[in-house]
Amino acid sequence: MNPRAIRIGIGGPVGSGKTRLVERLLPLVHAAGLRPAVITNDLVTLEDALRVKASGLIDPELVIGVETGACPHTAIREDPSVNIEAADRLEEEHPLDLILIESGGDNLAATFSSELVDHWIFVIDCAAGDDIPRKRGLGTLQADLLVVNKIDLAPHVGADLDRIRADVAAIRPDRPSVFTNLRSDAGAQEVFRHLREAVLFDRAAP
Repeated sequence: MNPRAIRIGIGGPVGSGKTRLVERLLPLVHAAGLRPAVITNDLVTLEDALRVKASGLIDPELVIGVETGACPHTAIREDPSVNIEAADRLEEEHPLDLILIESGGDNLAATFSSELVDHWIFVIDCAAGDDIPRKRGLGTLQADLLVVNKIDLAPHVGADLDRIRADVAAIRPDRPSVFTNLRSDAGAQEVFRHLREAVLFDRAAP
């Protein structure tokens, strides 16, 4: 019997780059010989799931969209049962190594239940302001990996990147963080490197 697929949560505010991170990770996952699936969560739409299905990066049958009907964080934290059922269904129907579970855009307090994911990533972006780390949202504090996206935009939106780096170091002294932009696959390489070291090492193909 195959081991259960590793489940990785990806959360963060609207527009921070969660779906783009999924899209950038998929080629790296395939290149490593791993078999992925994707679950997206949103309020009353399947927009993110449709986008991933149409990307050509993954078999559309391996993508499930969940309409939460309420704030998406409720379906990844308070009652993750609908996501657990979706993940279990994917594993019953397909041989998988990992499942990326993306939460719809929500506030900085959104976190993932340990019942749902084995490891989780929180994405913020410089374009939203350089004060985000100082707000000390639960996502930025507790995520296994914090991704600070759109660093290329910092000088264009008046964000102080050095201040962001210092603030992130202060609020996450013992947890890893990545500063990047996801405009190309290269922007996700450090994220994938973290995942391989943290949770995927034994699943990777020789």
